[in-house]
Amino acid sequence: MSLGRAVLWLNLTLRSARRISRAQFMEGQPQGLPNPGAMENGGGSRGEERPPAAQETIVTEGAAKIVFPSANEVFYNPVQEFNRDLTCAVITEFARIQLGAKGIQIKVPGEEDIQKVVVDLSEQEKDKVEPKEDENLVPGDKPRTAAVGEICEEGLRVLEGLAASGLRSIRFAREVPGLQSVIANDASARAVDLMRCNVKLNDVAHLVQPSQADARMLMYQHQKVSERFDVIDLDPYGSPAPFLDAAVQAVSEGGLLCVTCTDMAVLGGNSGETCYSKYGSMALKSRACHEMALRIVLHSLDLHANCYQRFVVPLLSISADFYVRVFVRVFTGQAHVKASARSRGSGAPGVRVAPAHLCPVCLQLGGPIWAEPIHDLDFVGRVLEAVSANPCRFHTSERIQGVLSVVTEELPDVPLYYTLDQLSSTIHCNTPSLLQLRSALLHAGFRVSLSHACRNAVKTDAPAEALWDIMRCWEKECPVKRERLSETSPAFRILGAEPRLQANFTIREDANPSSRQRGLKRFQVNPEANWGPRPRNAGKAEERRRLRQNKRKELAEDPARQAARLKMFPCKRFKEGTCDRGDQCCYSHGQPTPEASATPADSAETSDQSSCGVRQGVAL
Repeated sequence: MSLGRAVLWLNLTLRSARRISRAQFMEGQPQGLPNPGAMENGGGSRGEERPPAAQETIVTEGAAKIVFPSANEVFYNPVQEFNRDLTCAVITEFARIQLGAKGIQIKVPGEEDIQKVVVDLSEQEKDKVEPKEDENLVPGDKPRTAAVGEICEEGLRVLEGLAASGLRSIRFAREVPGLQSVIANDASARAVDLMRCNVKLNDVAHLVQPSQADARMLMYQHQKVSERFDVIDLDPYGSPAPFLDAAVQAVSEGGLLCVTCTDMAVLGGNSGETCYSKYGSMALKSRACHEMALRIVLHSLDLHANCYQRFVVPLLSISADFYVRVFVRVFTGQAHVKASARSRGSGAPGVRVAPAHLCPVCLQLGGPIWAEPIHDLDFVGRVLEAVSANPCRFHTSERIQGVLSVVTEELPDVPLYYTLDQLSSTIHCNTPSLLQLRSALLHAGFRVSLSHACRNAVKTDAPAEALWDIMRCWEKECPVKRERLSETSPAFRILGAEPRLQANFTIREDANPSSRQRGLKRFQVNPEANWGPRPRNAGKAEERRRLRQNKRKELAEDPARQAARLKMFPCKRFKEGTCDRGDQCCYSHGQPTPEASATPADSAETSDQSSCGVRQGVAL
């Protein structure tokens, strides 16, 4: 070996030793965890070093503790804590059902303490229960249980296709019992590096497996029945449409598919053509756009599943904040697939549609959409009961209880809804109270409920003719000036007919739903200023917003220049002999100069000529 090669080899060896020593030193510091994945996945150069610990931030959510770069290179949205809490609650109940069929009981943190308190309150019931528990047990056998943080050999296999920092997967491992494995996948090398650090920080490496791959290819590789996942969670930035085809093939028989959509502008009807290209449905820009978005996503999921002789069964469909979230189970069955056409709805007469979009006055056509129930009320009741019994488990337990309570009160067989302001603004009258309209519908013999998707929604099985008859009766109590209505307006046509139904607006006791009486937290208040969906480069957007502030305000004029400009105009009070300011007056007390006197006339003449020219141009 030559001297030059020996020196080069020694230099590289010492450099590697220094790098290893630095990594070992940083192991005991949470904010400076090593970055072993940078070289393994090709995410960094050979001489790349991690930023100092001061540039990282630790975020705690639920039972997980996550390290995030201060520059937020990996996407994290703290507002979606409600989404993650609800997902943990849903998967827990799904695991309770799936493992219960195998004779395995799950242990949820907090539930054991509640059961002990209930048993201690009644010693007699305790004596009755204990013998019954031992009757079915063979001597020497112990009941099979699954606890949080432990590997369950017959448990659920979970895939988070777009994991980003791995927060959701880590929360699954630390909060949901009965799991066999959790694959946290992301296409970004930086995200996978951060996932490895966070997995090690939370001590869940035995459950969570970071993966760097395209989510679609990963799911396509698990199409075999023996390799499918029991739970697949998709929470993309935008539309999940590119991942749906692979997801419905990679989920096991009866497995759970959780999908989030944040492209509400498309689903809300701002671009019907774009919605059709992504979801196979034409969205309408209406007041019921949030529930229609849910039904469009369910329709798209079922349509993708039908291509492979599979179909979906919705468990829970939520519209919250700036996104929609659906939880569905996927089954296989040719007979059900052939009958899936019945679950579609459109704006055509004779097909199941939302009543708000089949109106004799103004007809709107859209869809197709999912026209069957969007919730499994039995499953929703199980989740609600579990969250209510253990409210300390989640930070957003109050909101989960409020939303699920409204969901249980919704009419399951009535697609979409009306809104109070929509009905009253159509005929230009005062808005009735929610209790008055609900009471009128109940007096008329129809069913009515609220909707979790809108605060002032009215979901009813009353036909459009009956509902407009009720609004005609309300208009007679709060008259509208008919002479101001255009003959071509919907209000003129609606109010021009006499109501066939005489509405009774007397308040009924059952008109006020239970969730409203108990004052549950049904709708979220904005948690911060300028709250809502933000672009990826939020820092640049804030900088542009700061630079654009006050750009339309005129700059302050110099006082001397302003005084000279005002002296060009004569004082009207001086002409009338009433100005007592003398030389202190800001206007001129002398005779007006020819230029100043001619300027207004010339400008007026020019204005008359130009406006005359405009009028002549319009006339011609």
